[in-house]
Amino acid sequence: MRTYLCLLALAFACSSPKSDQEIFTEQQRKALFEQENQDSTSAEADLPALEKTLIDQGLVDIEKVIPGIKVELKYSTEDNFFGQDVYGDHVRCYLQPVVAEMLGKAQSELQKEYPNLTLLVYDGVRPLSVQQILWDSLDKPDSIKPLYVSDPKIGGLHNFGVAVDLTIFDTESGKPLDMGTAYDYFGYPAYPDRELQMVAEGKITKTHVANREILRKVMKGTGFTGIGSEWWHFNAFSRKEAGEKFQLIK
Repeated sequence: MRTYLCLLALAFACSSPKSDQEIFTEQQRKALFEQENQDSTSAEADLPALEKTLIDQGLVDIEKVIPGIKVELKYSTEDNFFGQDVYGDHVRCYLQPVVAEMLGKAQSELQKEYPNLTLLVYDGVRPLSVQQILWDSLDKPDSIKPLYVSDPKIGGLHNFGVAVDLTIFDTESGKPLDMGTAYDYFGYPAYPDRELQMVAEGKITKTHVANREILRKVMKGTGFTGIGSEWWHFNAFSRKEAGEKFQLIK
């Protein structure tokens, strides 16, 4: 009998009209939900067209998923090898999610050993339209260009969102570590493959090589591979793997 009365009371409570407080709380939740949707829609509407395209293709903003990482897109400035801003109002770096995860591990490893250091990214995904501009602007024979810029006719790893250009920033000094050359320096002093020769010739120093080694250690330790002609460039996948896993970003 007691059980029956409890059930009856519960049924009555559930069927009773809601209090003003309950109704008000529901209205609050609804209003909050609608406001969040409006804020999200408004924020997306304010994004540069290129950024919207990258998001639609499943890429992620690395600053939103990697604590403490710094970004300075060099092709969104005139501080690059051809002196042009090709990104305009697009200033954020995007990568494939799996690559961003790898980069996040590299950042963690770097800061675990050197708390005052952080990764500074100069370029990530690069749409083919931008790749064409770089190709056309590089003042070198077409036979030499692929050493520095992938042919946009076939696309390179930046165009898949699986390559990253970066250096290391020292938060104590407020500037990047000295790597011996600037970003996008086209010559032997920037070649990892020529470092011993360049040190012997006095073109770079052992300190420069040691700084590069810090970068190589954390990047290679989390699955990236470097290339012989640019100390700043690292790939998460081979060209074959990238073609099988991802679409070219146009």
